[in-house]
Amino acid sequence: MRLDKYLKVSRLIKRRTVAQEACDNGKVMINSKVAKPSSNVKEGDIIEITFGEKIIKVEVIKIAEHTLKQDASDLYKIL
Repeated sequence: MRLDKYLKVSRLIKRRTVAQEACDNGKVMINSKVAKPSSNVKEGDIIEITFGEKIIKVEVIKIAEHTLKQDASDLYKIL
């Protein structure tokens, strides 16, 4: 699955366009490498997102095309 879509589906970032901008600005990394919006995400990957001063680090647990709001946090584990 594309990184920008995964960030939206998992609700780590609310909109896909915002996820694309974050990737383009180098604020998202997969396995310690700067990622493009089109980068593939697979189970076991470590994603780091920089929100200003705050860095969120998560491990991809599951990939789903669609998910309900209450089930979105099941797609990742915060490290």
